[in-house]
Amino acid sequence: MQKIDAINTYCICFGSLWSVVEMTSNKPSVGIILAFVCLFILGIMPVISNSRPLEFSALSFAFFLSAWQLVFSLPLFVGELRTANKGIFSAYLPPRQKRLTIIIILLTGMIFGLSTYIYVLAVEKAGAVSAAIAIQAYPLFAILWETIFLKRSKSPLELAFTFLLLGALYYLATNGTWHIIGFSLWFIFALGIPFLWSVAHVIIRQVLGQTPITPAQVTFFRVLISSIFLLIVLFGVAGADNIIKDLGNFSFQKIALLMGLVYYLELIIWFYAMRYIDVSVASSITVPAPALTMVLAIAFLNERVEAYQLITLCLVILSVFGLIFAGKKRAV
Repeated sequence: MQKIDAINTYCICFGSLWSVVEMTSNKPSVGIILAFVCLFILGIMPVISNSRPLEFSALSFAFFLSAWQLVFSLPLFVGELRTANKGIFSAYLPPRQKRLTIIIILLTGMIFGLSTYIYVLAVEKAGAVSAAIAIQAYPLFAILWETIFLKRSKSPLELAFTFLLLGALYYLATNGTWHIIGFSLWFIFALGIPFLWSVAHVIIRQVLGQTPITPAQVTFFRVLISSIFLLIVLFGVAGADNIIKDLGNFSFQKIALLMGLVYYLELIIWFYAMRYIDVSVASSITVPAPALTMVLAIAFLNERVEAYQLITLCLVILSVFGLIFAGKKRAV
């Protein structure tokens, strides 16, 4: 009984702490600091992912890191429910909107689960540096969905930076040769990460815009559905015996736990950063994340960084900053 009371007290304090931060720190500087924290986390994530014992499958690692994410998301989720800010649980939703919200949560949870698996496998096969650069292609897919669904035309300057970004990614995909023969299929596979993220973010805006759901609740439901989805797939592929075997391996679980922790922190910190600054500002701060990945990959993974990867990184950073600048210039 005392243990339950202690857990309840911890959850209440955890949720109350975030409430105090939100009430007292509503300043752009807070959002900028949080975005820089995201930059650091995004830079180290590929290195942590590739630090797992390689005899364990990417699918198993994706499931267990998602399960650890779920564990780490519980204190804030439960803590919010014990405060006045109950988010979506305090709102009345018409039956049709409730069904739509449930469908969106389930769909995006599965998409994020799939993207987690692709992330782990792409970092392993394409390399931490190349995968980190591939993730920076997110603006390309955001532009694609805006053009298709929102009918937003692009200015000549935006198109110029878009083609520069496409060229840089093609240069990286051909290992710096420009020849189709040297085309890296694993790099193309890594592009599935920002593709799936962009699809899920377009869908999830429906929930964020029409319901009072909080960032903690969005994150909790996301990792809950992702974990269930990955568990079902892993059970079908590997079986219960292998899952239990992986669960009992300490060297594997400590990396999965660390990856789950930093991934959860990146998610929740990003959501809160968006409350204080524009997405474009936060995105521009996190663009250099692959540079940190390069340094850490050399130091801890003994990866060799090629000249074409450095050139691509510079072009990608220039392209993304250019797209942000061009977008703001057109909005003025």
